[in-house]
Amino acid sequence: MHFCASCREPLKLDQTLVERYPEWQTLNAGAPRKSKLISGKNTAQRQTSSVTSSIQLLQQSAGSDYSQISSPALATTSGLGGNLGHATSMIGNLFDIICSDVAAIDHPMCQECTDKLLDCMDQQLHQLEEDCKEYKNLSDRLDGQKERQGTSTGTSASDQHLDLNSLKAEVLKLQGEEAGLQAELARLESEETELEKKLTEEGEELKKVSEDEERLWKTYRDLSRQVQELSVEDQSVHNQLRYANAQLEKLKTANVFNLTFHIWHSGHFGTINGFRLGRLPNEVVEWSEINAAWGQTVLLLYSLGRKISLKFKRYELIPFGSHSYVRCLEDNNKELPLFCSGGYKFIWDTKFDSGMVAFLDCLQQFKEEIDKFGEIRLPYRMLKDKIEDNGSDYSVKIQFNSEERWTKAMKCMLTNLKWALACVSSLHS
Repeated sequence: MHFCASCREPLKLDQTLVERYPEWQTLNAGAPRKSKLISGKNTAQRQTSSVTSSIQLLQQSAGSDYSQISSPALATTSGLGGNLGHATSMIGNLFDIICSDVAAIDHPMCQECTDKLLDCMDQQLHQLEEDCKEYKNLSDRLDGQKERQGTSTGTSASDQHLDLNSLKAEVLKLQGEEAGLQAELARLESEETELEKKLTEEGEELKKVSEDEERLWKTYRDLSRQVQELSVEDQSVHNQLRYANAQLEKLKTANVFNLTFHIWHSGHFGTINGFRLGRLPNEVVEWSEINAAWGQTVLLLYSLGRKISLKFKRYELIPFGSHSYVRCLEDNNKELPLFCSGGYKFIWDTKFDSGMVAFLDCLQQFKEEIDKFGEIRLPYRMLKDKIEDNGSDYSVKIQFNSEERWTKAMKCMLTNLKWALACVSSLHS
């Protein structure tokens, strides 16, 4: 069995090859025969027909007539029995003859591959023919150019001699010009070298100047920022100075005692720094608030006495917040409290009343002292433990006294103290 050299498909032999190649008869004649099936020329023809009957006809093309072997052909070939090997050998010999006569390949090709090969060869042949035409046209043009050049070279020898002299003179002239141009070129190259050197130096100088400029700009930015910060700081200092001057002028005209001790009234109560001094049946005030009010009152009179360098007689004021008291200098420094907690003990304790009487005595001493700087009249006259208002006397003692009258006495006492504060401020303004 043989295969196609291109697609590797099995091949079968066409009947026409037997007619085209007589060697087939020779190879077939030398084949062994069985006596039962073959006799003489008729038996050989039956063997030939039995082999060739299984081979399908192929179209003849360019000396290659092959096609693929089909299953019926193999079945027919197998039916030959003992003659199958001999028939296959003869077919192989015939293929060898075809390959050696027709092509240079060792194996035949099928019909389809043969057609493709022929088409490819036709294209190559057509391309070669086109190349031959182009080469011929080019050869013809070259021949025509040679002929035209031959006709144009018919000049005389004298003309050629003159042309040679003129060419020599032209060559000498060009050589002189070349020497001059070379000298000019050398001079220009020297100038170029000097200019490049200067350019390098200028580039370095420019780089240095650029670095200096960048450094100066950086310094300028830093200084500008510092100037701006100092300007803002200076403006802030000026604003603070103006504010301080304004506060100073305000403080110069302000009364420190008025700012520190604000004496006012709230209904029937006299108040100092918001603390009520007094009690009413229908409006109870806690003793803690009354004690705080007495502490502020003692501190105010003590400060006013120090302001005018007054040393009280018989008594000494001890400001101690809500537990302030008056020390009696004539009674072994006895402490008279100006605070109270109320309750049952308060009814029989007279120290709180004695302390309030002693404080009113100190206030009267203060009034007499400031009278030395000019006659000053307080709104309410004070005498011992009483304060007079519109012909009525109000005692500062709380025992055996109503809460309304005691509250009224406290309010009048705070009013006199406010006037005394204003007098001291006017004396020292």
